[in-house]
Amino acid sequence: MSEDLTARRDDTVDPSLDLPGNYPGHLARDVRSINGEVLHLRPIRPSDAHLLVEFHHTLSPDSIYRRYFSLKPELSDAEVAHLTQVDYVDRFAFIVESDDGLVGVGRFDRIPGTNEAEAAFIVSDKYQHQGIGLMLLYNLADAARPLGITTFTAETQADNRSMMGVFEASGFPVSAHIDDEVITATFSIKENDQSIITRARRRLIAYGADEELT
Repeated sequence: MSEDLTARRDDTVDPSLDLPGNYPGHLARDVRSINGEVLHLRPIRPSDAHLLVEFHHTLSPDSIYRRYFSLKPELSDAEVAHLTQVDYVDRFAFIVESDDGLVGVGRFDRIPGTNEAEAAFIVSDKYQHQGIGLMLLYNLADAARPLGITTFTAETQADNRSMMGVFEASGFPVSAHIDDEVITATFSIKENDQSIITRARRRLIAYGADEELT
């Protein structure tokens, strides 16, 4: 099920991008926030390093701490390389762009030798509470299933109700436990009736009642 599709744009058509041979450009698409703004979703590229650095500088200290569990005013070169250079099989990331730059990043990293992956996402402060996190979660799940991943896990601070709210609102069956003020959430990413209904509702909000749901 494609989420919030308005047009497909294949990023592999421009040879100047120097993309990896297995870059999944077919997953690039225009999406909308729940207030109707058109954004662009696509798999991350190694050449996005500067965009990621600029995006990090726009984040509030609170958003950075909730994502990285530490105050991190700057990303090191090694961290930027790790975050932008993925294999699109065991490590995958989507970015969401507006006309002004990155507004969100979502990723998963397979737990070696399993069908589980650790998922994480971060959305700029300006675009929080606009359905970006939920949209990223659904698209990450769509990308993960054909790769044999069936379950996502995620860690978040106990007081991060926004992130837990995204998981709980997704329609996926979430189980969670808390240890030392850190919540670990685990859930199957197999589509079910509730997740399909929730996606349809989100699309209806973003596109309006006159938009055909596909």
